[in-house]
Amino acid sequence: MSAILEVRGLNVDYGPVRALHEASLRVEAGRIATVIGPNGAGKSTLLNAVMGVLPSTGDVRFAGRTERGAIEQRVMHGMCLVPEKRELFASMTVEDNLLLGGYVRIDLRGRGAEDTKAQVLRLFPRLEERRTQLAGTLSGGERQMLAIGRALMARPRLLMLDEPSLGLAPLIVREIFHIVSALRASGVAILLVEQNARAALQVADYGYVLESGRITLEGPAADLMHDARIAQTYLGLGGRG
Repeated sequence: MSAILEVRGLNVDYGPVRALHEASLRVEAGRIATVIGPNGAGKSTLLNAVMGVLPSTGDVRFAGRTERGAIEQRVMHGMCLVPEKRELFASMTVEDNLLLGGYVRIDLRGRGAEDTKAQVLRLFPRLEERRTQLAGTLSGGERQMLAIGRALMARPRLLMLDEPSLGLAPLIVREIFHIVSALRASGVAILLVEQNARAALQVADYGYVLESGRITLEGPAADLMHDARIAQTYLGLGGRG
């Protein structure tokens, strides 16, 4: 299967400190790749560099094209990032937040915007119920749904999710990851950064382990789930597969 995203030798520096060292990964079209690792390993840095939020060296290729442009250009090409902090417009309604997500790639006055919004609301029935509610009054799980829904309004070919389970109750985490699986079934490729290694590996096709800014292990997600070191360090299984 062809790769929608190929990252080769990516480096990011914060002043004199190198936060990301020669990171390389790929995401196949219509598949989920996950990056797991401890706090401070560089997972968010990796996503922000791929999206062009942070300056970096190395090669980022999307759909066969080397990406060197600004964030807006990458969105136009079909990349979207849902950041860890979600960054919603709290004083605007759910519906207006969704429409703002599509302003770069679709005509907000046209039929396409309404069709895309209808698809997003079918995926997130709770947002349909709260479409006139201010985003700042939503629960944590609803805010995460809105952040993902807003990104989907841009009709991405690659959706990058930064810690989508952060701060959510276990029941809501299961719902969010069920939605992530549904997105894959719709053909959207996903690069998932997640500290909840068990949930991430259960939903992903392929996984990478990022530690101290370096990719230290990779493989099919099912294999990583049964790797003794991964089980002991990230899954809390004490070495059991």
